[in-house]
Amino acid sequence: MRLLFAVFTGMVFGAGITLSGMINPAKVLNFLDIAGTWDPSLIFVMGGAVVVTFIGYRLVWRRSAPLFAGRFQVPGSAVIDGRLVGGSALFGIGWGIAGFCPGAAIPALGTGRWEVILFLAAVGVGLGLARLAKGLPLWPRRAET
Repeated sequence: MRLLFAVFTGMVFGAGITLSGMINPAKVLNFLDIAGTWDPSLIFVMGGAVVVTFIGYRLVWRRSAPLFAGRFQVPGSAVIDGRLVGGSALFGIGWGIAGFCPGAAIPALGTGRWEVILFLAAVGVGLGLARLAKGLPLWPRRAET
């Protein structure tokens, strides 16, 4: 049931990303180009996501645990440090250059475009380098549940 729900959730997310145009890097880059060919339509996508997330969190936090796990997986720290700011900046720069965030690039694999494959390969290399820099193994063992 857990796997089925994960597949369903991923399909809904992918459909939403596709319908909103987030798999089209030109649309995303035009949204970020406020001094040029600015396309404000993604503001409505973000606004809708914020509303759904706000309502979802209000409902979910009433539960003592998620439906398919023993406990909620939440960050243990609220500290805003150099690693958080630097990682966020690097993420934003990559999004601005490529026009993709990793979440939108995964459904975009269905387009078969080589740029999407190259982007996700670069994300994978970056994640691997970050793990190595932290002294962690490239392939972490899956936690038993």
